[in-house]
Amino acid sequence: MRQVLAGMICVFALTAGAQAKKTLDFYFVDVEGGQATLIVSPSGQSLLVDTGWPGYNNRDAERIGKAAKSAGVKKIDYVLITHYHLDHVGGIQQLIAKLDVGTFVDHGPNRETGKEARELNESYERALATGKHLVVKPGDKIPLKGVDVEIVTADGDVTAKTLPGGGPNSLCPGTKNWPADPSENARSVGFVLTYGKFRFVDLGDLTGRKELALACPENRIGTIDLYLTTHHGFNQSNAEPLVHALKPRVAVMNNGARKGGSPEVWRTVKSSPGLEDIWQVHYSIEGGKENNSNESFIANLAEHNCEGKAIRVEANSDGSFTVINDRNKYSKNYPAR
Repeated sequence: MRQVLAGMICVFALTAGAQAKKTLDFYFVDVEGGQATLIVSPSGQSLLVDTGWPGYNNRDAERIGKAAKSAGVKKIDYVLITHYHLDHVGGIQQLIAKLDVGTFVDHGPNRETGKEARELNESYERALATGKHLVVKPGDKIPLKGVDVEIVTADGDVTAKTLPGGGPNSLCPGTKNWPADPSENARSVGFVLTYGKFRFVDLGDLTGRKELALACPENRIGTIDLYLTTHHGFNQSNAEPLVHALKPRVAVMNNGARKGGSPEVWRTVKSSPGLEDIWQVHYSIEGGKENNSNESFIANLAEHNCEGKAIRVEANSDGSFTVINDRNKYSKNYPAR
């Protein structure tokens, strides 16, 4: 009888532990100027946005694997490739050698040509053979359990739908004319993730003209809580009419030591209405001391022999969230509003 009771207590404890996970978790993995964002829903399902660079002795796959282990993730349910550039899809082969992937999500064929594009295509096609494949367009959703993930940009198109909280944008008149971008950056898959009252946006490397298509004359996205600065914080992106209309509470910049972090972007993001803080994956040499955040908010300070620390976020359905710096364990809570 005691053994049965002990077994029942053990099962109850495990069940209670499984049910106790109520947060939506983000791991902004340091891939030194690329992207690899691991998102784990309250249900335990996972979405990895991009795979970082190839080479570097499996550096990026190892760092993604470490984040997955920390999150208790043994398989990636969805890998979303925002666009076909080396710092976003280059690490795909190293990733699938380390972790199983259920479904690959992308905008369809690579529109770029040349040797590098051909090699990336071949590498990605080999990866697709190991799992399911989902091609998305604006308005589609990724069926990640426990959250709503809606595609707002893909393959150069933007959503025709205005999401809740969006509407006419008074910031549009007089905005600068951003140049057309024929590259894969402008074809980035971008999405809005909603968990109750909490909202997050990731637009990959979308460039200014396409950002304006999302923002003007109507803000199609509405306001958000957490903003991943577009294109690693480069000044080819992060158009002010969009950033200021989004009114993020917190921004995370996935820059490298010498990639991204343009001074103009700091000025745009810092002046956005309602912004509380900017957290960075790396100290930006281009940004300098006058632009970089306080060191408490930066995961990696050194240009060389980088430790690869992550910025983590734990979000609640009431809209509150906590940001944690894995380097120094500094954390800050942002209460529900």
